[in-house]
Amino acid sequence: MRGKYRYFIMGMIVFMTVVNYIDRGAISYAQEAIISEFNLNPKTWGGILGYFGYGYMFGALFGGALADKKGPKFVWILAGMAWSIFEIGTAFAGEIGMALFGGSAIAGFAVFRVLFGLAEGPTFSTINRTMANWAAPKERGFAASIGLLGTPLGALLTAPIAVALLSFTDWKTMFIILGCIGLVWITIWIKVFTNQPEENKRVSQEELAEIRSNQGLLKSEKESGQNGETVPWYHFFKNPTLVMNAIGYFAFQYVNFLILTWTPKYLQDTFDFQLGSLWYLGMIPWTGACIAVLLGGKISDYLREKTGSLRVARSGLAVVSLFFTALCFIFIPTVNSVAAVLTLMTIGNAFNFLPNSVYWTVIIDTEPSKAGTFGGVTHFFTNIATIVAPTLTGALVAASGYGAMFTAAAVASAIGMIAMIFVKPGKRIIQPISSMKHKHSS
Repeated sequence: MRGKYRYFIMGMIVFMTVVNYIDRGAISYAQEAIISEFNLNPKTWGGILGYFGYGYMFGALFGGALADKKGPKFVWILAGMAWSIFEIGTAFAGEIGMALFGGSAIAGFAVFRVLFGLAEGPTFSTINRTMANWAAPKERGFAASIGLLGTPLGALLTAPIAVALLSFTDWKTMFIILGCIGLVWITIWIKVFTNQPEENKRVSQEELAEIRSNQGLLKSEKESGQNGETVPWYHFFKNPTLVMNAIGYFAFQYVNFLILTWTPKYLQDTFDFQLGSLWYLGMIPWTGACIAVLLGGKISDYLREKTGSLRVARSGLAVVSLFFTALCFIFIPTVNSVAAVLTLMTIGNAFNFLPNSVYWTVIIDTEPSKAGTFGGVTHFFTNIATIVAPTLTGALVAASGYGAMFTAAAVASAIGMIAMIFVKPGKRIIQPISSMKHKHSS
């Protein structure tokens, strides 16, 4: 591993993201038992799934800024311990709500889902800060895609792991086991990770030189952001590229969270599948996404090298991908067989994940000194989708059936596609404060 230690770090991040996604998705496979035990209905269940997003938004916002200020290691440890503890606490959320919140199990789940979301929120903005520190400019797209691989891989593995645990134990024990796995990861991470590769004795001088190399750096690209530039967080809103990129990422997250939270119940209600069948059916929509997320990073870096244009490599890839995502989901209500539905869902989800790394590399390309902070602001607005997708879906299903769920996903993708047309990666609108001060002083 010596000479390529950064890939071990990226691999550990993949494992952590897998755990992270299994933790958040497992509740969807426990839905039948939870709904039955606490007498819930589709609308209240959609609300419980959506509560996660309220905490997740603010966790992303403040976690990214904290990663820039205190370093990603501090945030990894704090967030990882917290989400593991709240995952364990979810096993007792209903009883706690009934005991402390006027006999309301829903209130108990709401509190724990919000806190759990708050703890998981910093994950991807902290990954962005980590990749800005550890990846060379020429490999940013692929490095980001490695970090993001855990999203579809975790979603794919959620079904068999959750169903297996539920087959051998009850839903409460499942949450306890999953929370304990997260605590084990944190224990190992503390020993192997440092904020900068310069601080890690396992990183050779040759590898460090490779990470810090500016060879092949495009004119529109920035270095890793270690030059002490001061860029206020609100400058995010003065850069149309960053704002439109966040809208594009919202579209991705809407489709992603819709599939993650509602696929099990959709398959049970529409095609009368039992829990025992969901372990493999729930995996199918994520199979293509696992390949697409890595392929997208490679394609983006290839286009960057061949065209010399970040706009083609980043936003161009996203526009094409979101178009085909929308196309797949708009056709799902027109087919009747489970095979056709799962095929369209799998292809659509693969196209949705193809530019997943783009949304993060646009931030690093444009303002690497604030990769965590601006990543956090992006993720804050993006994660409105983690509330809207499950909550709106509950209302749409209750009012119009499951066809409306897929139509809404297609509309979200189309909006994201239009937004990404206006994204110009690397285009800085505002001068950093440190540069302005230097200019005035001279």
